[in-house]
Amino acid sequence: MNSEFQNVYADEVRASSYADLEFPGSYYLAFRDLPAIFERHVTGLVALDFGCGAGRSSRYLKDLGFEVLGVDIAPRMLDRARGQDPDGDYRLIPDGDVSELGTGSFDLVLCAFTFDNIPSRQKRLDLFKGLEHLLKEDGRIVNLVSDAAIYVNEWTSFSTKDFPENQTASSGDHVRIIMLDVPDRRPVVDVFWNKDDYCELFAGAGLELLETHHPLGKSSDTCTWVSETRVSPWAIYTLGRSPIPKDGSHEQ
Repeated sequence: MNSEFQNVYADEVRASSYADLEFPGSYYLAFRDLPAIFERHVTGLVALDFGCGAGRSSRYLKDLGFEVLGVDIAPRMLDRARGQDPDGDYRLIPDGDVSELGTGSFDLVLCAFTFDNIPSRQKRLDLFKGLEHLLKEDGRIVNLVSDAAIYVNEWTSFSTKDFPENQTASSGDHVRIIMLDVPDRRPVVDVFWNKDDYCELFAGAGLELLETHHPLGKSSDTCTWVSETRVSPWAIYTLGRSPIPKDGSHEQ
């Protein structure tokens, strides 16, 4: 498998198709409960949107009152982010390198679907270690990713019925899914990663898992749900810096 850090929305057609996407269908469910999670866990207003893409999640954070820096590896997506939010701060980072963003600078690091597109275990571990360095002492990482269930069910915003091989995927395998809310219906290739392996990565990066949330559709939502009321397509992991051991050491 190619271990190079990639972004499926780096090409022009993908970027154009994705740029105007806001919060339809299943995506609404991904973002609906974030304000309550931030209220429980985040104490400040300085935020990094890691893998901001076309700026949807950055604008979302700004609307909640955060001071936001959006970073991504895809120039075309950043062009669209700046076009929709000229006053925003959007920066290109090489190969996901966050070392120049300032140690201990952020109250919140939001990763909205970013880790669905990172192939290798080592790259994921290195990125989580880098993000851990960016946190203030009581800072939080909120890692929003596709749950394993998303690749084996039908959804308001996605279809996987044409890809039965997804059912046997293990962490690191490529899985395919079709987005129904955009004109570009080419299958999106994600990198599958299960919860146990995420937890191993978190621990290896010096991060403590504080909460896991799987949002479910409600009858009061304005969406017409397909599978969302019985199983969640998303996993939202809230992470903090691990307590420093009694001997004073802290693995970096």
